[in-house]
Amino acid sequence: MGRADVVRAIEENGVVAVIRITAPEKLHAVIDALAEGGVRALEITMTVPRALELIAAVAPTLPQGFLVGAGTVLDAETARLAILGGAQFVVGPVWRRGVLETCHRYDVAAMPGCFTPTEILDAWEAGADIVKVFPATSLGPGYLKDLRGPLPQVKLMPTGGVSLDNAGDWIAAGAAAVGVGTALLDARAIADGSYGVLTANARRLCANVRAAREKR
Repeated sequence: MGRADVVRAIEENGVVAVIRITAPEKLHAVIDALAEGGVRALEITMTVPRALELIAAVAPTLPQGFLVGAGTVLDAETARLAILGGAQFVVGPVWRRGVLETCHRYDVAAMPGCFTPTEILDAWEAGADIVKVFPATSLGPGYLKDLRGPLPQVKLMPTGGVSLDNAGDWIAAGAAAVGVGTALLDARAIADGSYGVLTANARRLCANVRAAREKR
């Protein structure tokens, strides 16, 4: 899939699961649980032990229609290694032009993190495929709605502060998709091996996103 196809798929599903687990041996079980709940885009962050190895191991095993990306990418070389390992999109907590340029060299979607309107527009005009609004915790959906007024062309994905219950509010405010980590990936459930909790969370999250889109 080229980067345009990847962006389209992320928009269609509306959810990117931000995976920051500390026990990499549980990754496959986590992915299976999320997939059963309807999540199709998986962001493995560079804070996960052996993250690049895990991306390379997971990427060829995913069924058609599933996406794996690299998250918390801070530099071009890490982006390149993730892409060579099979990452189909690259997400950063900050805006780094070199990361974007590396992604586009390989026709991979770049999703830099930005906070202010100036950063967001700068990244978008440089070619960002989706701009991650981060951290969105203290901003709320109203901030996204305000941004969409003068910048309706920008595809935005809030991350941080997105919960199972308010995800629909972000979509209603104009988000192309939402990035969800802690609220979706219950740390205690993962530690206990209670993966059904993750499936239930994923179903609830995806249902709220769908319902918000139907009302838009």
